[in-house]
Amino acid sequence: MSEKSERSARSVVVERTSSGHFVATNARGGSISFGTASGAGEDTEFTPVELFLAAIGGCTAVDVDVATSRHAEPTEFSVAVTGDKISDDLGNRMVNLAVTFTVAFPDGEGAERARAILPRAVRTSHDRLCTVSRTVETGTPVTATIKDV
Repeated sequence: MSEKSERSARSVVVERTSSGHFVATNARGGSISFGTASGAGEDTEFTPVELFLAAIGGCTAVDVDVATSRHAEPTEFSVAVTGDKISDDLGNRMVNLAVTFTVAFPDGEGAERARAILPRAVRTSHDRLCTVSRTVETGTPVTATIKDV
């Protein structure tokens, strides 16, 4: 069993910027804005659910890229993450989550090695490395509290 340490802590702060609009800032000062879907299609900000899907795809993309690109630079590399948002007796949630890689490499010896490694890299990311999807699949509880102001 792994121990929690100061180095293991991760955090973001989410602040409201206006009605339905927010910005998340990490400890290093990076930020990303997001909001609620307006329904009319004119708002291009990511919704929290889209950020969730991006986190799953981004986490596994990083793992697979590290494993394969040391052998050959890909000519195409994309990860599509899909799912269905439902509301049932358990509340609002995502189901049918799927991650689909589209990766191509040029001709050459290094590219052959990268192509050979690709399935194992995807499987290893899913089964062991990707913190985001591993957290979802193991069902880690989330605690919500209110801080006195």
